[in-house]
Amino acid sequence: MKFAIAAFPLALLLATAPALVQAQVNHAAKNTVKKRGGKVVPKTVEEKTPIDDDPAVVLTDADLLVAKQVLTGDIPCELGATVHITPHKREGFFIVRTGIQRFRMHPVESKTGAIRLEDPVAGAMWLQLSNKSMLMSQKMGKRLADDCMNPAQMAVNEGLKKNPINILEPAPVKVVAPAVAVESPAAIAGTAASPPATPASAVPPPAPAAPETPSPAAAPAGTAPAAPVVPAVPAATTN
Repeated sequence: MKFAIAAFPLALLLATAPALVQAQVNHAAKNTVKKRGGKVVPKTVEEKTPIDDDPAVVLTDADLLVAKQVLTGDIPCELGATVHITPHKREGFFIVRTGIQRFRMHPVESKTGAIRLEDPVAGAMWLQLSNKSMLMSQKMGKRLADDCMNPAQMAVNEGLKKNPINILEPAPVKVVAPAVAVESPAAIAGTAASPPATPASAVPPPAPAAPETPSPAAAPAGTAPAAPVVPAVPAATTN
């Protein structure tokens, strides 16, 4: 009985182990994509972003500005593939073709700032970067055409080989602290030693000067001082 109880957790673990392994495999497959030729590469931010499933699309002014930056014409890709992009009769829309596949795409907001076109009905996406473009099917879970470059993108791609950066991921935002002026120790010591200056408004105004009293003229030596002059009083009149 004790043996059966002790063996129960082990049996439960063995029973659930295949499901756990399969879940890990599914998670890894969900975040990777197999290119033509069997090469497995991790999915980019744009590939992980779901395609808008609303076919009734109304383009904004910002979408129309993005549409003016879309590269058109025949764009060669890896493994001899070619993607043909032509403007649609409706402004801002494009016809994207490769082989027998044909998509009607329009610009949408991008997570990385790249130019992104979508076909919500077919679940396809065209991603245009500065160094290359790629055609992807989220419905099928794979890239239909990769490393598509026109002459301008080829030149940028050559420069990135010398200075490689990941242009498919959003750049981190750097926060720069404002500069703070730091006084020298001597200036700080001088400020602490000197008393604080009194504001001009706190200083009382100077008192007005008293008027000068003229001093009596000095008498010559040996002369008695003059007696004060007493005004005469008129005599009383008798009748």
